[in-house]
Amino acid sequence: MLETPTLAEHRPQLGEFGFAGDDHVVPYEVAPLDVRGRTVQLGPMLDAILSRHNYPEPVARLLAEACVLTVLLGTSLKFEGKFILQTRTDGPVDMLVADFTTPHALRAYARFDADRLEALIAAGEASQQTLLGNGVLALTIDQGAHTQRYQGIVQLDGTSLEDAARTYFRQSEQIPTDIKMSVAKLVTPGPAGAREQWRAGGILAQFLPQAPERMRIPDISGGDGDDREVTDHPADNSWQELLALLGTIEPTELIDPTVGAERLLYRLFHEHGVRVFSSVPVADQCSCSRDKIRGILEGFSAEEIKDSTEDGGIHVACEFCSTQYDFDPAEFAAE
Repeated sequence: MLETPTLAEHRPQLGEFGFAGDDHVVPYEVAPLDVRGRTVQLGPMLDAILSRHNYPEPVARLLAEACVLTVLLGTSLKFEGKFILQTRTDGPVDMLVADFTTPHALRAYARFDADRLEALIAAGEASQQTLLGNGVLALTIDQGAHTQRYQGIVQLDGTSLEDAARTYFRQSEQIPTDIKMSVAKLVTPGPAGAREQWRAGGILAQFLPQAPERMRIPDISGGDGDDREVTDHPADNSWQELLALLGTIEPTELIDPTVGAERLLYRLFHEHGVRVFSSVPVADQCSCSRDKIRGILEGFSAEEIKDSTEDGGIHVACEFCSTQYDFDPAEFAAE
């Protein structure tokens, strides 16, 4: 009688692959459609980021989408650096920041007006568009101190983060791109009662044929007697088929841990064949440190040190990870 090997004893055979699981970005390619992209499901890492700040649910959902978008784009960097997503708007949630530092570190936070947010929730009008309001979405690539930053800016005028991301690729990258994102709370029963955990997922697809003319978007329709439908996508059959396939994705598929990235890709592209590459892990990791903050304080004047002193000490809290650093003002006394 043959014994079934345990998980620890199992060694993948030819044609087998492991499942990436939560908090891993999975790159993929669908060669017959000239499509490349990435997909991810964020679980414990995202729950830690959101729970740390105890954001109101509408704010947490917005920041979760920002995290998904940031890791999908940030993990594509082929060099050491940062990818930073930031919104500045006139809405109740006037700032979202998520930055990804290669190879795997993510941090994020949101700033909001509690009174305005509560009024929107009470009126039943707390949609993503009303929470953000009007402003800009900035996507920044930073390769370090000795290089120039690259920044793309997209207007936020009642649009969602998904739509703003599509606009960014159309205007700044000129690459036909589609993206789907989903956020939800997973409720799991336990001996101490039900526990809620944040989850989010997303998939990004880009059309990258060898012939660049296949990527061209048709001329904008308009004029007398021109009743053609306005489109922001190439007319190429492969890209149109890709859009149709992505349109079949249910929001639950993007966050369901029993589906996973690889199974979702198979559901979408099994008729064409999909190639999956090694996954990229992402982690809840802040870049703040006591030494960094000390370095900033050492540049303060005596008056600034005095103004920063409260209850006999200087107390600095990181907006991202909420870690508090305490210093004795005497450490920075002028020599």
